[in-house]
Amino acid sequence: MPFPLPEVTTETEDFWRGGAAGELRIMACTACDHRIHPPQSICPHCLCREVVPVVASGRGTIHSYTINRQAWMPDLDVPYAIGVIDLDDQPGVRITARLLTNDVSAVRIGAAVAVAFEARGDVFVPLFRLV
Repeated sequence: MPFPLPEVTTETEDFWRGGAAGELRIMACTACDHRIHPPQSICPHCLCREVVPVVASGRGTIHSYTINRQAWMPDLDVPYAIGVIDLDDQPGVRITARLLTNDVSAVRIGAAVAVAFEARGDVFVPLFRLV
């Protein structure tokens, strides 16, 4: 069973739909180049209101993770892993996402990962696979 879909808003649209082009898009401030995630319309660093989506490489490392062994929804396949990912080319940006692996025992802090996308209608959910 698939996970519930996020609500797509004006602020989050580039993040949730960038996968259609194979791109992991995060927001960046036009004034100070601060990277912003989760997406916001105001830079938390300098309070500039001009933020734009930028394309990240989609590569990173696992900062932390958890293995879920409890089916909290009917027909949810368990176990599965969720990781907090430090993006390689976007210092300070972390993304929480499901980890694609058939062997949750292979998940380790510091492991290299790369983004993949799960197309669900007009939403492209970023997932990360071990590399």
